[in-house]
Amino acid sequence: MSTTTVLHGVPASPGRTSAPAARLPDPVVEPAPGLRLPPTSDVAAAAARIDASSARVRERLEADAARVQGEAREILHATAAIAADPALLDDARQRVLDDHLVPERAVWEAAEEVAAMFAALGGLFAERVSDVADVRNRIVADLTGRPVPGLPAADGPVVLVAGDLAPALAATLDPTHVRAVVTATGGPTSHTAILARALGVPAVVAVPGVDRIVADGDLLLVDGDAGTVTLHPVEETPAAPARVPVPAGPAVLLERGRTADGHAVPLLANVGTPADAAAAAAAGAEGVGLYRTEASFLGRATAPTVEEQVATYRAVLDRFPGRVVVVRTLDAGAEQRLPFLVDHGEANPALGVRGLRTSVAHPDLLDDQLRAVARAADGSDADVWVMAPMVATVGEAREFVERCAGHGLRTAGVMIEVPAAALVAGPILAHAAFASVGTNDLTQYTMAADRSLGTVARLNDPWQPAVLQLVAAACAAGTGRGRPVGISGEAAVDPLLACVLVGMGAAHLSVRPNALGPLGAALAATTKDDCDRAAAAALTGSSPEEARAAVGEVLGHLLQAEAARAHG
Repeated sequence: MSTTTVLHGVPASPGRTSAPAARLPDPVVEPAPGLRLPPTSDVAAAAARIDASSARVRERLEADAARVQGEAREILHATAAIAADPALLDDARQRVLDDHLVPERAVWEAAEEVAAMFAALGGLFAERVSDVADVRNRIVADLTGRPVPGLPAADGPVVLVAGDLAPALAATLDPTHVRAVVTATGGPTSHTAILARALGVPAVVAVPGVDRIVADGDLLLVDGDAGTVTLHPVEETPAAPARVPVPAGPAVLLERGRTADGHAVPLLANVGTPADAAAAAAAGAEGVGLYRTEASFLGRATAPTVEEQVATYRAVLDRFPGRVVVVRTLDAGAEQRLPFLVDHGEANPALGVRGLRTSVAHPDLLDDQLRAVARAADGSDADVWVMAPMVATVGEAREFVERCAGHGLRTAGVMIEVPAAALVAGPILAHAAFASVGTNDLTQYTMAADRSLGTVARLNDPWQPAVLQLVAAACAAGTGRGRPVGISGEAAVDPLLACVLVGMGAAHLSVRPNALGPLGAALAATTKDDCDRAAAAALTGSSPEEARAAVGEVLGHLLQAEAARAHG
């Protein structure tokens, strides 16, 4: 008789069910380094094969996208776009033409460059690293005639077990077949977790070694609320019937964000491109709380000109006439592989020269960007604010505000994503017109836990008491100075935590576009007094679990709505 073993991970999607395990097939094997074409090969023809394989991969991804809706479709479209990325394909072709690498090796190396660049940029870009690896594997599989990465085939209900699950694969999950998802890596804010919640599929992530411990066919009991996976449970719990997810709110924001008793909470969107801005406007966003400008700088040998930046920024601003658009200046690190920035070869770029710090060595780059933002603002009806990333001191805030004023940008603020900035938020806001708390980076810096590393995912939780204390301090500083402090991290997507943030004094919440409708519905079902009491309760917890439980006692109606959504 097999021994019952309980494995612990991080809760990612609620629900409890059991079914036999089905392991994700092994990933594509890396082609041997230095593998080159035979001397008599047609090098140009070999390079052309990369384009043909890329086209086939894009066609398959778009075909998958046509069969799904919502977030899943968006992810598949985005993955297809990566498969057509000129920076990836041009680099791969050049490696064949110059170094005579076989196409599959050339694609592998080019993808590694793109992934490293995204990882160093952080934020949403870092979250796309798994997408790049997925595209790489798909193209390499096509080039070598191997099976394209996909979900395992099975006759009945299964629990999908994987080391990691690429977003494009997660987007094709069928909840009538895959009853739960368990991964060795990832976190509660990953695309896998988001999609699992949308599908009503229980999920537990960051379960160390689960992909090595569990074999195909092993019976698993998955508890997405407790974050546990029981291998060979004593009492088998029948697999739950297929569930149709009950939306927590409308697909789009139908009215301005406000609580049930009329307290205004503007709901803004996080965007990175003009296409994102169009999606945010269509979703009813009241403005843009975080416009990440890095996309304009990626895949280039030189920085974009002022004119190029003006055109891109204006395409975003024009979607929001009369509304606030907060433009964040370039947040790039020391190893972002942007040729026009100095690469110091830092061992720990997250703690090195990134964000505003790059302007010390490259002041012209920041001045050009501020000049471009000012020109774009002059030709737009949007209310343009600008903020600097990775501000850590009062002096940095003061100098940035003065620099913005020199370009005619009067509403200048800062990101609070470093604990030091949260602790001196009051003095910083004596100079900055506003602040935005980036809860993703603030959490990883506060807890010294890389947010992309599954082994420390338990620490990387915005419900951590230390993180909540810092957010509360920053919001209180804003209230005391009469300066708005908003939230632009993934934490605001959680309805319970969003209410806590409002109770702490958050002036606005900025989230991904498809979270706006559900978030608006949650706030509309809650009073400002509820939010205040939830914030006070959250600060009494000595652990994330205690904090969330304490808030749940105050906001029981939202927990009931979430349970109905998960178990509908």
